Amino acid sequence: MLAQEVLDAPALSSSCGKEHAPTWSEARRLAFAFARPLGSARVPLRDAIGRELASDVRARQDIPHYASSAMDGWAINGSGPWTLVSSGTRLGHGEASLIVTGGLVPDGAAGILRKESGVARGDGLLTLRPDAKAGETLPGRHVRPAGEEATAGDVLIPAGTRLNPAHIALAAVAGHDQLSVQRKPQVAVVLTGSEVVTSGNPAPGQVRDTFGPQLDTVISQLGGTPAGQRRIGDSYGEWLAALSGSSADVIITTGGTGKSGTDHFRAVLAALGGRLLVDGIAMRPGHPAVLAGLPDGRFVIGLPGNPLAAMVALQTLGEPLLAALGNGSLPEPAQLTSGADFEPDHGRTRLIPCTLAHGLAIPVSHTGPGMMRGLAWADGLMAVPPEGLDAGQAVSVMPLPWTAPASH
Repeated sequence: MLAQEVLDAPALSSSCGKEHAPTWSEARRLAFAFARPLGSARVPLRDAIGRELASDVRARQDIPHYASSAMDGWAINGSGPWTLVSSGTRLGHGEASLIVTGGLVPDGAAGILRKESGVARGDGLLTLRPDAKAGETLPGRHVRPAGEEATAGDVLIPAGTRLNPAHIALAAVAGHDQLSVQRKPQVAVVLTGSEVVTSGNPAPGQVRDTFGPQLDTVISQLGGTPAGQRRIGDSYGEWLAALSGSSADVIITTGGTGKSGTDHFRAVLAALGGRLLVDGIAMRPGHPAVLAGLPDGRFVIGLPGNPLAAMVALQTLGEPLLAALGNGSLPEPAQLTSGADFEPDHGRTRLIPCTLAHGLAIPVSHTGPGMMRGLAWADGLMAVPPEGLDAGQAVSVMPLPWTAPASH
């Protein structure tokens, strides 16, 4: 999305209560709709595997670009016997020269005689073996003509293809050193909280960092490119420096999305001229999640500080946003069968880690907003609607980034 479009977009806020916040499914659609593909970038062949091709790959010359031998043997002119001459010289009638598979067929050669079909005599003559197959000396025999696979200008790989290793080999054969691929969004992470420790057992009043060791991997699994992590405290100045100092397409912050006097997310965004696009979501956990746009077109995703809430919020807003920026499609949940009953929770969707077995979505235990134990063994997130549901009813399930098949 263009910067001005972001700033002009209507914000959706939960400031008047959860009933005014977008639903979980609405928030995902909005995050996808606010973004536009970032465009293309040229990368070396080895870096293009798994990327979406942005422009057609064409053959720069005929493939193969010269007539070559399909066999080890001799290039021949005439029906034999033949006088053996040096390889690489033009062949006259009745002459032959040694050639290997893939070797350049010399001028004057009419075909290739396989080594199994000929006998090189000590007097410099090549003769046909008595048991040679019929047609071994016919013109064009065992010759790979130039342009057999493709001619110059042919489209070998169309734009939009998700490139695999064989595509890369084909591009190399076609003479390419770099390919134009859809650019992946650069995603920076700002880790906040003076109470956060990065090693050992936290003391009372401290918490262990759960984001730093794993967020870069999750960003890659969601289709982004990690662009570094920055750890800051809780001051306004640190927040302002972190958000204004990053050139990444998307900045993800952890914590500070509340509205207390020590939460600076919204104040810093206002100082930078940004706009809140989604301010809270009618879901649990993760309802304080925020999506904002900055005047230069960058996006900021504010995640809650609780680990499970943050992961739910990242998949809710980050997955569709990164998909749109990378020219992907909006990931849609699977429809499975609930393996449990759920009471109504009016006004909000519950995102519950679950395991999947035989088409059933079965909730796991230990799924409080600050817990990671349940998520560690889950396969997906089941979206329980506000009205609740009974076991046996259909339920939407989003696979977790590390369990979903690669799609970015």
